[in-house]
Amino acid sequence: MPSRGIPRPPSINRTREEDVSRKKQKKTGGTIKTETAMVAAAITFALGFLAGVGFTVYRTTSLPVPAASGVQVPLVDKQAQTLEAQVKQNPGDAGAWVRLGNHYFDSRQLQKAIRAYETALELVPEQPGVITDLGVMYRRAGNPEKAIAAFDRAIAMDPKHEIARFNKGIVLLHDLKDEAAALRTWEELLAINPVAMAPSGQSVDELVQHYRENN
Repeated sequence: MPSRGIPRPPSINRTREEDVSRKKQKKTGGTIKTETAMVAAAITFALGFLAGVGFTVYRTTSLPVPAASGVQVPLVDKQAQTLEAQVKQNPGDAGAWVRLGNHYFDSRQLQKAIRAYETALELVPEQPGVITDLGVMYRRAGNPEKAIAAFDRAIAMDPKHEIARFNKGIVLLHDLKDEAAALRTWEELLAINPVAMAPSGQSVDELVQHYRENN
């Protein structure tokens, strides 16, 4: 029988999905490369997730390299320069904007990530994975209501989008303090995948039961 101890704090996840249809790709002239973690039967939302307010951030950037004088000199972000050059050369390439947004996501440049994702979605709106990543950035930037709206938008496009549902529960629980709505959201997730897992390795079912039992 599984333990019902207090679960470790769950974390908000990144999808890294860039799920544009071929039809939409032709319209924008872009090629969207899938860089997401695949959702398996026993899903573990473990790629690029952010923790709740006050929790640890699991994806970190490189720290500045100290110079001989002891003054810290920021590293030149060559990858950002390359990606920025790509979108400047071809501003209609939705895939390039998503890749740039992913880079800003990973380097915690919140506003730049938001702008890149929003631009990609203006070009190709039907990208629930990108919308979910945008929601994570909204949440991290201190806009939980916009994050919820983004997750709902992703779910409306793809009702089986598990990470959007899990992330929505995190924001409802930790940011908006609406435990009842969070548990309903996770129960809807369990209806889709009864063995869904939180990043901590604990099942979403156990998280729901814990909060219900301790309410």
